Amino acid sequence: SVGHHVLQMGSQIMLVKFQLSEQQKEFQSVARRFAREEIIPQAAHYDKTGEYPWPIVEKAWKLGLMNHIIPQHCGGLELGIFDTCLIAEEISYGCTGIHTAMEANSLGTSPLLVAGTKEQQKKYLGRLTEAPLMCAYCVTEPGAGSDVAGIKTSAKRCGSDYIINGEKMWITNGGKASWYFVLACTNPDPKVSAGKAFTGFIVEANSPGVTPGRKEWNMGQRCSDTCGVRFDEVRVPKENVVGEEGAGFKIAMAAFDKTRAPVAAGAVGLAKRALDESTAFALERKTFGKPIAEVGRLQIPRCNRSNRECFHIRIYKFTSMAQKLLYAQYTDKGKIERLQN
Repeated sequence: SVGHHVLQMGSQIMLVKFQLSEQQKEFQSVARRFAREEIIPQAAHYDKTGEYPWPIVEKAWKLGLMNHIIPQHCGGLELGIFDTCLIAEEISYGCTGIHTAMEANSLGTSPLLVAGTKEQQKKYLGRLTEAPLMCAYCVTEPGAGSDVAGIKTSAKRCGSDYIINGEKMWITNGGKASWYFVLACTNPDPKVSAGKAFTGFIVEANSPGVTPGRKEWNMGQRCSDTCGVRFDEVRVPKENVVGEEGAGFKIAMAAFDKTRAPVAAGAVGLAKRALDESTAFALERKTFGKPIAEVGRLQIPRCNRSNRECFHIRIYKFTSMAQKLLYAQYTDKGKIERLQN
């Protein structure tokens, strides 16, 4: 889709140019072909069995369809949100469960992109570009989901280290991750605001005291690994603090700014697949001698190209502008201002 579109964000009305570059078209093409040739033929098997789709994940990693946002200095492609959405839509067309397994790395790495040191990025983000490994974002707890401020997992200073105790729940890739981003309370004073009470940590998955729980059997997206993770007296060096002590809540929330749009794009891919499958069935299934698409109240209007574009044009219009805003927001100055305010 080429042209200019009006985008309203709050009281501001902006004109957004929406056009794919040749490189973006190539990313889209590779992801689309991968979804149709590698994911769709296997999707039903993985959804039925709940097996983690390692073979598909490894192939996607080799093609560069994972870890797109990792900086070049860590060996990544350093793609923007817009490019990531293009890939997310195509992969989710194949299977949202497989896409969730793959895209969870973006959520896990985002806190390090927001506030991690160059050394932390090189060590932990670079690891994901050197081998098909996973990471996980450990924030949600049994009693703290959307209410992140209700987190009970604690981290107490012990010399130059921190000791983490607590339990996380419903963690995507929790049982497959090489390392975790963990949000824990470092100031239990109830008078202290959430913006200053929590700290983010990088925790190696093989650290003593880290115990992944059983895999949850989800209603859908079953091949995506979802489980709890316990932390019992887990010792973490101060070098693994992300940002500064007390800045964890804002860092964790900032990570969502970078990852919400690809989730929406994945939903668009799923909607397009549902439309294609239902349309094909309506044209194939017959009743009273006619395809059900042509029978009375069951009639399903055929979607022309402009109808289909309505599924994703708003996502791309938003992300093209959001990408520019986030680049400005996460400069060194912008990052510091965000964490301090």
